[in-house]
Amino acid sequence: MNKSYYLLIVGLFLVSITHAQEFSFGIKAGANYVMGGQITGISSNGLYFDGTVEADPKIGFHGGAFFELRYKKFLLRPEFIYSSMETEFPFPKATSVYSVSKISVPLLFGYNIWGPIDIYAGPAYQNTLDSSLEGTEPPDQVIVAQNTPLAAQAGIKARLGRLEIDLRYDRSLATAESMDIDIVNSDYGINRARFDDTRLNQILLSLSLKIFDSEANGGRRRGGGCYF
Repeated sequence: MNKSYYLLIVGLFLVSITHAQEFSFGIKAGANYVMGGQITGISSNGLYFDGTVEADPKIGFHGGAFFELRYKKFLLRPEFIYSSMETEFPFPKATSVYSVSKISVPLLFGYNIWGPIDIYAGPAYQNTLDSSLEGTEPPDQVIVAQNTPLAAQAGIKARLGRLEIDLRYDRSLATAESMDIDIVNSDYGINRARFDDTRLNQILLSLSLKIFDSEANGGRRRGGGCYF
């Protein structure tokens, strides 16, 4: 799956670059509003907590790079983004932080709706680097954060010279799969449990800086051929 996705990006990039009127590339960073996660306790003869706990959202961060090709009102924008995400489970005795870090490679297709405003959407290939829940036994228990690497993103951005402000929604296309976990009951008030839903979704607010912009640098094409 990942090989096919990367070949798709390369193929679209090679086709698009011969027709693009403008191109730019740069870096981006910002904050994530992270949502998701549900755990249900398993009782044993009524001795342990057996309620369902939904995680509270938390703020994370992200950073990465982008390359954008524009043709008239249309754009193609592959990106590379690292995201650090957290939510927090309010268990009976203490809260437990659920942490996930991942790499996303979105391929976004956009349209200029007015002046500096673009809307866009597209698929994203995502690879989980690390995932953990505080208080598990053993402490290094692996949490499977997603059962498919695919996600979808959609958003809106505004161009301000070499700067861009970008707001988007990133949703995992994985399905909810339950896994059994053990949590330190004396610390958190919950013992054996089912991690009903490990998926995390996020809203990303980014500030991008164009390191190079063909239009700003006088490189905008006025005829056929290619930039290179």
